[in-house]
Amino acid sequence: MAESPVIYALVKRRAHLAGEIEQTHERLRSLVMDLENLDATILQFKPDYQVEAIRPKAFRPPKGWPNRGQMTRIILSILRQAAEPLTTRDIALQLLVERALDRNDQRLLRLMTKRVGVALRLQRDKGGVQSEQGPGQYQLWEIVR
Repeated sequence: MAESPVIYALVKRRAHLAGEIEQTHERLRSLVMDLENLDATILQFKPDYQVEAIRPKAFRPPKGWPNRGQMTRIILSILRQAAEPLTTRDIALQLLVERALDRNDQRLLRLMTKRVGVALRLQRDKGGVQSEQGPGQYQLWEIVR
């Protein structure tokens, strides 16, 4: 007798979760081995060191975690709409306009220009954009076509 679509979906989901659990257990085993090896290395250099006294450092995601990549998406959108290559500063100004921020705030503009430059260099390394020397200290950026 054929299984109902609901049972089929539930069985598939359970198999997926069981696979994730196995993968997580394997990752945990690997981390424990790495920790033991690191402890042994520390003890080689300082045999009386109390490795148990080392407190674990908790992972705390950044406050803007859900917004990661948002700035890069806006920057790439600005470049796609541009008729010619834009300077880092021009892109930062357009970004301020699109985010409804004060474009006359010079401190904010400098900060956003730096952040735009970092985002664009990362995209250049991935092959998404290209740059050439522009006026002054600015690069001219465009989408790779």
